[in-house]
Amino acid sequence: MDTREKILAFIRQHGPTLPTKIAKEIEAVSYIASAHLAELKEQGKIKISNIKVGGGSPLYFLPGQEAHLEGFISNLNEKQKKVYGLLKQKKIIRDSSLVPVFKAAIRTVKDFAVPYTVSIKGVKEIFWKFYDLTKEETEKLTRALVGVRKKPIKKKEEQKKLKQKKTATKTPGEFYQEVINYFQDNSIKVIEESIIRKKSDLEFIVELQSSVGSLKYFVKAKSKKRINDGDLSSVFIQGQTKRLPVLFLSKGTMTKKAAEMLETEFKGMRFNKIGS
Repeated sequence: MDTREKILAFIRQHGPTLPTKIAKEIEAVSYIASAHLAELKEQGKIKISNIKVGGGSPLYFLPGQEAHLEGFISNLNEKQKKVYGLLKQKKIIRDSSLVPVFKAAIRTVKDFAVPYTVSIKGVKEIFWKFYDLTKEETEKLTRALVGVRKKPIKKKEEQKKLKQKKTATKTPGEFYQEVINYFQDNSIKVIEESIIRKKSDLEFIVELQSSVGSLKYFVKAKSKKRINDGDLSSVFIQGQTKRLPVLFLSKGTMTKKAAEMLETEFKGMRFNKIGS
């Protein structure tokens, strides 16, 4: 087995690897190992990570081993971790929907965030997809995000009956009822609802009256004791993708950092505590 085949076999067995480990495996000084790695990279047989570990060294890996890089997330900074988490959850994100700190951070997590452009009414926009998303999944999620609608129900009455039927078959929990009571007490009309987790995680589109007429809001209700900045970031992104202002309801309180970010980076989002 020649030296380069030995390198490939080592990476195949161990996954993303530091150049120092490869040098030790082939019993060569670092610059010799680097020369072999550079040639293998040029031939397309290995890839180099954007993420840096240890003293700032990249990882070398084989095509198809991209998922193994997720094991090195701890080497990202806090903002990079948050935007990585958002993208992994959402799968695709519209660049224009990101707050400035996340817009900058997503451009530095190149191993996981893949940019692509979409032409919307003649204007090209940047989107980001999670690295493992297929072409078909990307197209489907993008269409949904930019508002390509499914065929509407022919009759409004049929749509109304369908919503009533769904409501009748639900068995709401205590937290759900607390949120509904809050809406009733504040004359807020529910247009759509989604029960993510019956006892702790709910989403609504609501309508409320103001001095300038009726307003629609995206409402996130979470039954958590402590709401952190990551919770706010995720919900803020959801609101922006829906192009709606956000009302965050919770039985708990915000962390100090979350409260600061609500004032500085998530302007326009409202937070209210409900229940006892």
